[in-house]
Amino acid sequence: MNASFTRRSFLKRTVLAAGAFSAAPLAGPNILAEETTGNKLNCVQIGCGGRAMSHLEWIVTQAGDNVMAIVDPDEKQHAKVKRYLKDHERDPDKVQVFTDYRKMFDKIGKQLDAVFIATPNHHHAPASILALQLGKAAYCEKPLTHDIAEARKVREMASQSKAPAQMGNQGHCEDGYRRLCEFVWGGVVGNITETHSWTDRANGGVGPRPPSIPVPAGFHWDQWIGPAPYRDFHTDIHPHEWHGWYDFGNGSLGNMGCHVLDGVYWALKIDHPTSIEAEEVSGGSDERYPLGSRIRFDIPARAGMPAMKAYWYEGLKKGATEGPIGGLHAAKGEARNFPPLLFELQKEFKDEEMDRPDSGTIYVGEKGYLYTATYGNKFHILPMEKMNQIEQPARTLPRPKNVMADFLDAVRAGKKETAANFDYGARLTEFTLLGNLAQHAGVGNKIDWNGPSMKVTDLTELNQWIQRPCRSQHRVIRVGRQLSETIVNGVLGQVDQVDTMLVATTFKRRFQPDAHYVQRAFDADHTLTQGNYIRIVVLAAQAR
Repeated sequence: MNASFTRRSFLKRTVLAAGAFSAAPLAGPNILAEETTGNKLNCVQIGCGGRAMSHLEWIVTQAGDNVMAIVDPDEKQHAKVKRYLKDHERDPDKVQVFTDYRKMFDKIGKQLDAVFIATPNHHHAPASILALQLGKAAYCEKPLTHDIAEARKVREMASQSKAPAQMGNQGHCEDGYRRLCEFVWGGVVGNITETHSWTDRANGGVGPRPPSIPVPAGFHWDQWIGPAPYRDFHTDIHPHEWHGWYDFGNGSLGNMGCHVLDGVYWALKIDHPTSIEAEEVSGGSDERYPLGSRIRFDIPARAGMPAMKAYWYEGLKKGATEGPIGGLHAAKGEARNFPPLLFELQKEFKDEEMDRPDSGTIYVGEKGYLYTATYGNKFHILPMEKMNQIEQPARTLPRPKNVMADFLDAVRAGKKETAANFDYGARLTEFTLLGNLAQHAGVGNKIDWNGPSMKVTDLTELNQWIQRPCRSQHRVIRVGRQLSETIVNGVLGQVDQVDTMLVATTFKRRFQPDAHYVQRAFDADHTLTQGNYIRIVVLAAQAR
């Protein structure tokens, strides 16, 4: 370390740097990292499980872009992706392989054009934030985040970035939900007073945590755990069962809610419910989600629409004797948890088969009923033959190609806007995850929700679930190299990613008493924004 590097010189340098950064956001403009042959985008796939293969199918065979790297803590997934690439006439040896996306961003982040995220839910926000802070385009599977505080933070960061950001919610880009909006906004069935949505997924469990067993060879368990509280490896968690555990997933709501409730949230112009209540819960434990539940969202009047109730039914019905089946943990046959209204309508409209798809929604209007299946598909007024008897509203909404083409076209064109962007995705995610709060509260315990303040106002112990704890070694900040050099040079050296507590501790050792002020200036999720960078400088100057 340079012996002449004093606290006063440090403050002088940071104040000068603050002036330079006050004129521009931390993330630079959205430009392609490098001109590649044929305008191919450099892409990275973070998480290489089931959904990732759909990403790769589009990147490789549809768009013809370049898979620069893959990231997954399970080396078996690396082998699977490499086989896929070889089968599709790509050279797998040219693809860089990582088990930790933080190291990937450090090594090749500046060379990337698009980041695709298909990890367990608890990694969605950290990976998205790192991409956004580098000014890179981000595509993240639903739900966008693991908790509500993360949804607010990711939404804010996406608004400040010039890069496109898309949540993987394919139904939002297809015709069904768009036609639903046009019918609802056109008053075809009058005001909607209730909705009833359901899914066959039973992503939860019962009983204690299984006993610890050795980590499988080639599985980098600590990296898989990531920001979540550490636990030993056990069965019933990987590769798909993590959905059912509080620490990693969001149950059936997290798995399917953003798909099935998309039409409810969008067409009915919902912002914040005033209250949420679990009316029925089956299964679950102190660390697992239920196997079945019925949840009610109370929606106030808004945008010329009256107050309404939105119901969610998931998994197994109460008293079911058969458990979920298959890798998707789906309820089948008589065990499914359907709304009673579905059976009433199918008796009235005998040709309807609303119970056939895995999920769906019925919209109850003053003058009739509308129906959508899982992704908004099969949209129609009930009964189906009525579609040819009514005057249908005009098609006023744009029709994107599909969720992936819409995103990649935006990246290639240098546009920020996408059809299922992080702004909408974060709001839909927050609405969906409020159902998890109701599950935590238990049957009959209505939650009063203050949306603008992001807090439960009656059962205040539930506020602990709004923002999850994060392991200290995963509390990372990302800043540009210039900012890193300005703040950290001579303290930690030139770095792009540093641990928040390590920075604060080092400042405390070197520049007492500034560390107290520096630590206060960080956001709760330990990211360093431009505003907090300025605050650090000001507070440190005040402490001289």
